[in-house]
Amino acid sequence: MANRREFFKSFTRPLTQNQEENILLIRPPYGKDESTFQSKCPSCESKACVTFCDEKIIIILEDGTPSLDFSKNGCTFCDECAKVCKEGVLSLNNTQTADSINAMFRIDFDKCVAHEGVICHSCKEPCIDDAILFNGLFNPIIDEDRCTGCGFCISRCPTMAIDYRVLEIKESKE
Repeated sequence: MANRREFFKSFTRPLTQNQEENILLIRPPYGKDESTFQSKCPSCESKACVTFCDEKIIIILEDGTPSLDFSKNGCTFCDECAKVCKEGVLSLNNTQTADSINAMFRIDFDKCVAHEGVICHSCKEPCIDDAILFNGLFNPIIDEDRCTGCGFCISRCPTMAIDYRVLEIKESKE
């Protein structure tokens, strides 16, 4: 019986690991290009972006750079991380990324219970941008034009049907 349990548990391990790997790639909003994160953030001693994040979603990776973790909350774009960044990596002047996160979100229809005929609006309720649209009571989709990548939908989905792909941060023009 124990071998059977281990066999079925093995199916969940890769999913968890892949999700954790993706979480570690999303940068806070207001960021410059990736090379700036890599060159300036590791030497920052204050890590003020973490301290001043009201939602507590900014984490520091092993390489010393900040990333977002949407497992418990999302980003409200409150500007605090950019206001306290002394290195200038996060700045309100970086308008290309000020209104969004460097990720494209999507709903996996095979995991989404609403796509199976169950009434569930868990992802839509916290979406402050009304980016999750439903066809009647079922079949949610994410409107890519409205989605800012705030991430609130990820932690609210009971079946973990929402995932994302990381987008490259384009060079900021100053």
